Amino acid sequence: MLRLVSRPSSTGRLGKVSTSARQADITLTVDGKEVTVPQGTYLLFAFCYHDRRNVDACSSMCLVEVERSPKPVASCAMPAMPGSKVFTNTPLVHEAREGVMEFLLANHPLDCPICDQGGECDLQDQSMRYGSDRTRFHEITGKRAVENKDLGPLVKTSMNRCIQCTRCVRFANEVAGVEELGTTGRGNDLQIGMYVEKTMDSELSGNIVDLCPVGALTSKPYAFHVQTMGAKKYRIHRCHGCRWFEYSRRLSRCPGDANPASNQRRNALCLRRLEIPALDDASIKQGDRFVAASWEEALQRIADGIASSGATGNEIQAIAGHFADTESLVALKDLINRLGSDNLALDQTNGSAPPPHGVDVRSNYLFNSTIPGVEEADAILLVGTNPRHEAAVLNSRIRKSWLHTSLEVGLIGERADTAYGYDYLGADSKALADFIAGKGAFAAKFKAAKRPLIIVGSALAEQPDGAAAYNALAKFVEKNKDSLITPQWNGFSVLHRIASRPAAYETGFVPSKKAASTQPKFVYLLNADEVDPKSIPANAFVVYQGHHGDLGASLADVCLPAAAYTEKAMTWVNTEGRSQVGRAAVPPPGASREDWKIIRALSEVLDSPLPYDDVLSLRDRMWDISPTLVRYDVAERTSPEVAVAGLQTIAANTASAKVSGKPFLKPISNFYQTDPISRASVTMAQCTRAFVKGEDYGISEKGSEAAYA
Repeated sequence: MLRLVSRPSSTGRLGKVSTSARQADITLTVDGKEVTVPQGTYLLFAFCYHDRRNVDACSSMCLVEVERSPKPVASCAMPAMPGSKVFTNTPLVHEAREGVMEFLLANHPLDCPICDQGGECDLQDQSMRYGSDRTRFHEITGKRAVENKDLGPLVKTSMNRCIQCTRCVRFANEVAGVEELGTTGRGNDLQIGMYVEKTMDSELSGNIVDLCPVGALTSKPYAFHVQTMGAKKYRIHRCHGCRWFEYSRRLSRCPGDANPASNQRRNALCLRRLEIPALDDASIKQGDRFVAASWEEALQRIADGIASSGATGNEIQAIAGHFADTESLVALKDLINRLGSDNLALDQTNGSAPPPHGVDVRSNYLFNSTIPGVEEADAILLVGTNPRHEAAVLNSRIRKSWLHTSLEVGLIGERADTAYGYDYLGADSKALADFIAGKGAFAAKFKAAKRPLIIVGSALAEQPDGAAAYNALAKFVEKNKDSLITPQWNGFSVLHRIASRPAAYETGFVPSKKAASTQPKFVYLLNADEVDPKSIPANAFVVYQGHHGDLGASLADVCLPAAAYTEKAMTWVNTEGRSQVGRAAVPPPGASREDWKIIRALSEVLDSPLPYDDVLSLRDRMWDISPTLVRYDVAERTSPEVAVAGLQTIAANTASAKVSGKPFLKPISNFYQTDPISRASVTMAQCTRAFVKGEDYGISEKGSEAAYA
C-alpha cells in the first residue's frame, strides 16, 4: 500500500527554518522594564507552545495586553516588535486567563492524586494562579467523556485529561513523520487520535510523553510507578549525543545542540530491565552449569585458565562489545598488551579484521559535519545506512531540513522508510560507481550542491564490498574536495550505531592483520554479546565480563559481573568524536563492579599490574593516548589538509579491494531489540510484537511527492 507525502508549499504554515547565526536584537518594554531579545522571539510561552515546534496558539493561556491593541493577544504567536509595550500582569490579563482556565477545567477530571503527571503538570501550576475553587459548569448531561486511544505499548492515554494543545500532533507530523495522528471533530467534540484505528508506529513515539503538558499522555511501562516530586536526577549519555537527566520515573530532559527536543526514548523506556540485573555475582562454569564464586576464586580461575590453555602472545584475544566504556577499553587494551598480545577484536561482523577506514586520522571514522550541522546540508547521500533505525535523533533532523528546505536526499543500500523522500539509486557497488560517474538526476543535484554531505553507515565496513566502497568514496571526496572538504565544512561523515565504537577507534582498540590470523586459546569478552560463536575455538578458555548474561555469557567459562552504564562513572565518545562523561545514577547491585576496576584487579592476579589505581589516574592515561578523550563536550574539527591526507590513506589501504557485487545490507532489522538490555526488556518485546511487522518498506520520490510502501 502506498501513501503520498508532499513537502509543504512555500506559503504553508511551516515556512522555512533558518540555520544562520543569531538575528539582530530588538528592544521592547515588558511590564515597565526594557528588555532586549533576538528579532523573531515570541512574547510568552504556555501550554501549546514548544520552542522547537511550530506555533499553534490554541490554548489561549498566554494572553497578554499590548499597548494600542483592542483586546488581549495570544503572546505565543505574537513576535516581539521593537518599541512595543507589553503588560502581563494587569486586571484584563488576569480576567482573560481566568476565563480560559475555567473552560479548560470544565471537563477536566479530578485525577491529580493518581495522575503520573502530578508534580510536573503545567495545568496544576497555571490553575494555582488563575483557577477558581468552584465552577459555573452545570451541564445536565455531565462532563465530557472521551474514549482512551491505543497508541501502542509505550504511551498510556487518558484522553479525558487532554486540553487539545496539539503538541503531540505537531511532534508526530513534523518530527516523527506519523501523519496519521491528528484532530477530529469541532468544539466540544474535538478529539486527538489516529485517523484510523492503529497504533503510533514510530521509534520516536515515546517522546510525546514528555511533550504533553498534562496527564493525557503518560508512560505506559511506568504507570503508577512513582511521581517525580522530590525525585533525584542524574545524567547519562548515548552514542548519538542524547544526554538524559534521569529521574526515578525515567523522565528525560535533553539539553544541547546534539538533541532536537527528541531522543531515542527506547533507551529510557527499556531501563526498567536494569532494575533486575542478570549478573550480580561472579560465577564459574562447572560441567553444564554455572556456580557462584567469590571474586578471588573467579580471578584465580582466570589465571589458571590462561596457564592451562597454554595461551601466549597473540593467542590471548580481547573482544570489545557494544557497552564498553572508554575507561574499560583503555584498561583492557593495556592489560592485553602487557601480556604480550595485540590480538584485539570488535563485537561485529568482520570484527577481527582491521577497519577499511583505519584509525590514524579521526576524520576517517567520525561524523565530521556534526549532528546539528546536518541541517546545513543541501544534498545528502546515504550509503549503507538507515538513519531512522541507526540514529533516530539524526533522522529527525534530516526530516526537519527536508520539510523546511529544498534538501535532496539519495540512498545507496537497502530500501527503508526514512520519514522523508529520497532518490533510490541502488543497493550495491555498481550503484555507487554510477553515482560517482555522474549518472542519474541525483548525481547532478549533488554536484551542484553548495554543502553536500555523504553519510556512510558504520555497517558498510562490515559488508563484503565495504573496502571497495570506501576506496571509491575516498577518491570521490578527494576529487571533489572544493565542495566536500573546506575549512567550514567536512561533507564526509561516518554514522556509528554502536556506542563504544568511536572510543575503540580513538584508543586504538582495533585488530591488526598479523594478530587477526592467529587462532586464540584465551578469549576475553568485554560486554561482547553480538559475537559469532563460530569465531571462538571450541577449546578456548572464555571469560565474559558484563551486566546482562546474553550470548557472550553462554560461551564463557567464567562470568564476571560488571556495572551497567547507569551504575558507573564513565566516558563515552559519540559519533561526532565528542567525549561525554556520565555519572552513576545508582550503585552497582550485588558484587558488580565497574569494568575498569575488574580489569585492574585481574592484572594484579596475572602479575601484570596496571599503573593506575583510581579513575583520575586512568584518565591521565587516556590523555596520553589522545587528549580529545578528556576534553569533554567538545567536537574538535579536523583540518582540511589532514582530512584529505586521511582520505588518501583510505584509498591506499583499500587499493587491492575486490568487488563482489553483493548488496549493502542494513544492520538493524528490529529497532527495539538491538542489545542485551533491550532484548531482556518486556517493554521492548511488546514493541516488537506491536510495531515490527516484517514488511519490506520502500520509499521513492518523484518531484515533490514521496511514495511510501
